[in-house]
Amino acid sequence: MSEEKPVILTCAQSTGKLHLGNYLGAIRNWVSYQEGYECFFGIVDMHAITVPYNPSELRKSSLDCIAQYIACGLDPAKCSLFLQSHVIGHTELAWVLGCLTPLGRLERMTQFKDKSRKQQDEGSAGFIGSGLLTYPVLMAADILLYNADRVPVGEDQKQHLELTRDIATKFNETYSPTFKVPEIDIPKQGARVMSLQNPQSKMSKSDPNQAGSIYLLDEPAVIRKKFQSAVTDSDPDRRISADKQDSGIPNLLEILSAVSGKSIEALEGEFSGASYADFKGAVADAVVDLFEPIQAKYKAISQDKSELNRVLKAGADSAQKRAYKTMSKVYRKAGFVERIR
Repeated sequence: MSEEKPVILTCAQSTGKLHLGNYLGAIRNWVSYQEGYECFFGIVDMHAITVPYNPSELRKSSLDCIAQYIACGLDPAKCSLFLQSHVIGHTELAWVLGCLTPLGRLERMTQFKDKSRKQQDEGSAGFIGSGLLTYPVLMAADILLYNADRVPVGEDQKQHLELTRDIATKFNETYSPTFKVPEIDIPKQGARVMSLQNPQSKMSKSDPNQAGSIYLLDEPAVIRKKFQSAVTDSDPDRRISADKQDSGIPNLLEILSAVSGKSIEALEGEFSGASYADFKGAVADAVVDLFEPIQAKYKAISQDKSELNRVLKAGADSAQKRAYKTMSKVYRKAGFVERIR
């Protein structure tokens, strides 16, 4: 009998607008895992309703996101692509785990404080849904439901993964060993792509200044315009150097390094004496070339709704088998009477 592959699980919210940071910091790394791991890639559409949202946009963005994932190289024949809402077990496990999670720990979570403050600032004071508080427990359930060995995440999700590890340990100690305590996998290169307009902030869909974000489906002319308008600095020597920390130059170097595979040092040498305009043009060209085949594949996939539905059904079926296996153990250990089928 062949040895089982270790399990990789990572989930992302159903945004229909994936950007350069999503690709370089996450999706490209996921593609590389498909040969050596059993991979589960989920769209956590249930997490999306913790803040005000539009239901029809959620449905559309979920399908768009799956299409973009496939276009980026996630192969449905090599991994399970699924929607969180299509798999029974996520919310059921979240309830069990929530009963083991200290309330104070959730109240101290950075994203809860940040998002609840943002909702208050936007006029939602008086209605901050409890889902915003318990979001990290559902995230822990997303991971532990599949008994993942490794979980690739961005740096901003590290606190949530640490909580997941603690919840897994607590369950194992309270009942008996059940869950693997997953390893946190934060990619070193290209993990934090910053805004082109504010290099102190991550590239983000929610950035009020959308000139700072490069999207996978942006037209080449739009990409070039955004890079040409990227902030740099007022340094009269115009050096292309990673040590200019109060500048946008290090971010542009990081992007070009991640896209081209060249080291920062090599790029500093290559663009020694170059103008900022020429340098930004080179970064733009590299990103346009990177996105060209992705955009072509996306256009073909997104128009084939029956194929997208087939992919989602196959992915959910595969995920469900693993979820049922985990929930059977959890319910038995938690003391629930077995259901006669």
